[in-house]
Amino acid sequence: MSKIDGQALIGRLPEVRGRLEPDRPLAEITWFRVGGPAEVLFAPADEADLAAFLADTAPDIPVTVVGVGSNLLVRDGGVPGVVIRLGRGFNSMELADDCRIRAGTAVPDVVLARFALQNGIGGLTFLRGIPGTIGGALRMNGGAYERETKDVLIEARAVNRSGSVSVLSNSDLGYSYRHCSAPEELIFTSALLQGHVAQREEIARQMDEITAAREESQPVKSRTGGSTFKNPPGKKAWQLVDAAGMRGYAVGPAKVSEKHCNFLINEGGATAAQIETLGETVRARVKETSGVELEWEIRRIGIPTP
Repeated sequence: MSKIDGQALIGRLPEVRGRLEPDRPLAEITWFRVGGPAEVLFAPADEADLAAFLADTAPDIPVTVVGVGSNLLVRDGGVPGVVIRLGRGFNSMELADDCRIRAGTAVPDVVLARFALQNGIGGLTFLRGIPGTIGGALRMNGGAYERETKDVLIEARAVNRSGSVSVLSNSDLGYSYRHCSAPEELIFTSALLQGHVAQREEIARQMDEITAAREESQPVKSRTGGSTFKNPPGKKAWQLVDAAGMRGYAVGPAKVSEKHCNFLINEGGATAAQIETLGETVRARVKETSGVELEWEIRRIGIPTP
């Protein structure tokens, strides 16, 4: 089992213009509020800083990328190697020609949706319903309310593990439902999204509807990681969980939401192990009752507690 020792790892890493933090707790940046530390957390200053860091970092050092922690479960033993979290240097937004918006991948989806509203650009309203960043939406083809990232993406910039920067088209990313075929080593830094001319009043109405629908049907004020399982072809994950009798089921303070049973919530004091055990218990029960094997949508990283 890997050992978390940030001070030792710092000595093996190149100098950066951004910030390197050894043994950085991650629980405070995840929506579940659970999990162990990053061996080293790196916040690059900008794309050039990120590229130089990756080019000069030994290939045997693991690198993991996280966003705002909305669709993420960090295990209690922490995350070995370097955890990269894009921040201020990756949160720009600017208008391009033909109702297009270029945005850094640290921009929250809801912030981009509001930017589109302010500029009378329709077609991006669905981003209001995705609790994450543009980077996360790119990596998992994030979607909500019958729209997906693949429907609006023109191209994305990314840096690979050797520090090379490339521009990938929509077709290069091999999108399908909640899936991107781009190599895991790629770190997305910006995206160009396509919208269309629309009346601000209509965009605002759609955003209000999405906000109201989320608040009515989802436990948005709880400590949760968003939708836990992907919808199987032709089925709804929440219906399978409900039919399996798992609504409200708990493992300690980790509980299946009674409001929307495709959400797991931390009622206070839960560990990552309890949340993951709960999720696996739900998967097993659904398999027993329906024959369907649910696939995790929440990303799980790190190692268990020793």
